[in-house]
Amino acid sequence: MQEAAYAKINLALHVRRRRDDGYHELETLFAFVDNGDRLSAVPGAVDRLSAHGEFAVALDDPFGNIVAKALNTLPHGAGWAVTLDKRLPVAAGLGGGSADAGAVFRMVERAHGLPEDWPLRAAKLGADVPACVLSRPCIGTGTGTELAEVADNDLAGCPVLLVNPRLPVPTGPVFAAWDGIDRGAMPQGSLRTIALAGRNDLEPPALGLCPQIGEVLAALRDTAPFLARMSGSGATCFALYDTPGARDAAAQELARSQPGWWQMAGKLR
Repeated sequence: MQEAAYAKINLALHVRRRRDDGYHELETLFAFVDNGDRLSAVPGAVDRLSAHGEFAVALDDPFGNIVAKALNTLPHGAGWAVTLDKRLPVAAGLGGGSADAGAVFRMVERAHGLPEDWPLRAAKLGADVPACVLSRPCIGTGTGTELAEVADNDLAGCPVLLVNPRLPVPTGPVFAAWDGIDRGAMPQGSLRTIALAGRNDLEPPALGLCPQIGEVLAALRDTAPFLARMSGSGATCFALYDTPGARDAAAQELARSQPGWWQMAGKLR
């Protein structure tokens, strides 16, 4: 079996309050790019994970990797030998590990079906994992695990460019640096309406920890997208364009002016 692990972006991410359990109450609009990591699985004597690709070196604990944990949490018959092509940067705001786990859930669903409590099992692996299992636009509330699909996906097929300065930004310190001010609820409406009227409340604290995010945003905005914003807790930023040609021209310009930055082009699902 083969499955794509679609890159996750947060078109909007509103942090409402700190909870007593140490987590944060969120309202976020998840969207997914038709590009990302790649997983394949063949029968094996036991479960086994091997990784390759540009960012595989960051996966230094194969038993603690979220792909292995996803396999362990789901009944899937005999052993699976899973190969992960790690193309998404780690600690980048793209839900890379969560996307990989989501791909495992979808492979198990095709092969054996998922247990009824799969959302709970997914949430135990990470707050983004339930959304990544679906890998289609949805609104997340609570810690991001309570999901509602968006009826009007008017951004399906929208050209998108992802850019990262190749600097990891751990999620915990960004949330810890949030100023605690509730700036209001996420708007309602279609994907485009929410994205344009929304915001990412983690952008200011992430900028404080990684100023290079500001350079990425400025460079993206110079390419005239209709929206450029940081995803998740950073450091990856995304830009949405009206045409594939505009996206590709932006990608070429950034490759020329910032050859050290990572980028990935695609379309919203």
